[in-house]
Amino acid sequence: MSDDFNTQILAEVRRLADALERLAGPPPAVNDWGAADCFVWVPANRHLAPVPRPNRVALKLIRGVDHVRDILQENTQRFAEGFPANNVLLWGARGMGKSSLVKAVHEDVRAATGVLLKLVEVHREDISSLPDLLDILKASGHRVIVFCDDLSFDHDDTAYKSLKAALDGGIEGRPDNVLFYATSNRRHLLPRNMIENEQSTAINPSEAVEEKVSLSDRFGLWLGFHKCGQEDYLTMIDGYADHFDLGLASGIDRETLHREALEWATTRGGRSGRVAWQYIQDLAGRLRKPLDKD
Repeated sequence: MSDDFNTQILAEVRRLADALERLAGPPPAVNDWGAADCFVWVPANRHLAPVPRPNRVALKLIRGVDHVRDILQENTQRFAEGFPANNVLLWGARGMGKSSLVKAVHEDVRAATGVLLKLVEVHREDISSLPDLLDILKASGHRVIVFCDDLSFDHDDTAYKSLKAALDGGIEGRPDNVLFYATSNRRHLLPRNMIENEQSTAINPSEAVEEKVSLSDRFGLWLGFHKCGQEDYLTMIDGYADHFDLGLASGIDRETLHREALEWATTRGGRSGRVAWQYIQDLAGRLRKPLDKD
């Protein structure tokens, strides 16, 4: 064979090899569990991206939700210690600290028990990849909380079926070392009109509705968050102000602090933990004082 022919064959082989690599996609990444305590699931290459500095506040700063806080903390501690625990759905009013509570309880329990408890966040659009993630977590040797923030499903969205199987279904079931926490503004994770439409158009309305709402039944604990009153809102403000020395130490008396905080809530259209935190950020910025959330 001529050298030109051999060169052409080699070039064609390289071209085909490059095309196959592109079709195969990136190779699976190596997951380093020692890199952090919190991770974000990246399904494209089956990678758990470490988050060295999670966006969270200390548990002691979350006020006005004492009852659900204690339940979530107890459930998480049992799981960390190797005892039975339930999947948890935190639902209700927006801005009341649902996701903040999950992250804060994770850190508090991890520090209190000394267990290498891991928190893995799954984005709503990646729910269908949960089986791949569970395969990785099952072999990890760690106890892991899988966390999905602001979980909900719209009409004709079938991803909820993947979540149902991952939570408590299939022949294999959920791995013993994995727990699922989710937050949502909807108790049944589906819009009310979607459930009502199913009920009005189905041959057997009750069966159609049960199929849709059975997802939330897979969560053993439902923790409800309700809009806070003025007293709880001001308690949140006082807690933040005391922790960050934004009160008298900065020349602001309690009456002025409360008046400004209530005016801020009025401009925001309501009171919540998120609104309280936004006011504290504004106040700290005006006082030129940094906020260390840990």
